[in-house]
Amino acid sequence: MPAKVVMPAMSPTMTEGTVAKWLKKEGDPVKSGDVLAEIETDKATMELEAADEGTLARILVREGTVPVNAPLAVILGEDEDESALEKTLAGIESGPKPPEPKAPAEAEKAPPGPARVPAKPSAAAPPATAPGSRIFASPLAKRIAKERGIDLSRLRGTGPRGRIVKADVEGAPAGAPAVVPAKPAVPAGAAPFTEVPLTLMRKAIARRMSESKREAPHFYLTVDCEMDALMAGRADLNAVLAKEAAAGEGPVKISVNDILVRAAALALEKVPEANVSYAGETLRQYGRVDMAVATAVPGGLVTPIIFDAANKGLAAIAHEMRDLHARALAGKLAPAEYEGGTFTISNLGMYGIKEFAAVINPPQACLLAVGEAAPRPVVKDGKVVPATVMTCTLSIDHRAVDGATGARWLAEFKRLIEHPLAMLL
Repeated sequence: MPAKVVMPAMSPTMTEGTVAKWLKKEGDPVKSGDVLAEIETDKATMELEAADEGTLARILVREGTVPVNAPLAVILGEDEDESALEKTLAGIESGPKPPEPKAPAEAEKAPPGPARVPAKPSAAAPPATAPGSRIFASPLAKRIAKERGIDLSRLRGTGPRGRIVKADVEGAPAGAPAVVPAKPAVPAGAAPFTEVPLTLMRKAIARRMSESKREAPHFYLTVDCEMDALMAGRADLNAVLAKEAAAGEGPVKISVNDILVRAAALALEKVPEANVSYAGETLRQYGRVDMAVATAVPGGLVTPIIFDAANKGLAAIAHEMRDLHARALAGKLAPAEYEGGTFTISNLGMYGIKEFAAVINPPQACLLAVGEAAPRPVVKDGKVVPATVMTCTLSIDHRAVDGATGARWLAEFKRLIEHPLAMLL
């Protein structure tokens, strides 16, 4: 029996994927493990591998976004012919359509509903296909349309990549065009605009952040950290590392963010009650600190993870962070490198932001928002003196972490930042 190639779920949160590029073409022989296409997920570009051997007989989705488990292509086995292909294609077209993607929380709560029924057509709809252009329709849809006298150029396909399938034709009366949904009217005098389709990444961000603010009762704690000792120690450390690099021992430079990652991880070891997540009837107490670091990329952000950060030195954290950052920008992170984490740091100091309150990255319970380290007047021994100060705000899910616990964690973090040699203990 011909094998269907479907859109795989490449991560636990993935509901749809985009076919970016086919690396095999119709008629090519394929073996198990061959890379068929490149698939864009909400965070990265992944490779789609063949699970069966044979010939790539038909590509159903040349490019575009489809739900998980939607058919993408058909592979014919060695002893199978065109009739077997047509039978499989007819089965795909007449079978149940994939459900609309839902947020994970909604999918668990929503009871099964009735099957979708194609909308009844309206005679006022404009052509779905420009005159003279190629019409993408399945053989079965073409046959039914011919029997009923239906003009396929007036139909809007609901199959992969807008392909007209059996259900589209059956929902249209003979000789009548199919309905094309009208866009909402724009108020008179409204500013001109261009509608830009959401990328998978932007859809995922919108879904997860809405879920976080809706479900997690956020509260915020803010502290100022004096950075002069840390900045001086970092300068000395980088001077030593520069000499080692000149001697051929490999370049590495420690950033302020690398130090923040280590300090936050050590503070979580000291206050493990903050290294948790809310799980309905239980709290998940993590036995390891996996530090997610918010990283801006074209079209949104990802959170690559430094695993077991409390047991890694600054040089190891710096090396890992540079590698993760470069591959995040290139869209080459594997799902295991950005899915999960037990705590997140988001640093906007490099943009001159003094302070901000961030949205928690679910299912984590805490996120540290870091502002700019800049000169400010402070009072010491009754005198106003200059100091380099950084404002940090901890966003907390009150279902999992209380104010006193958050305050203890911030106090430990502040102690490590203001006395960086304590990170060596």
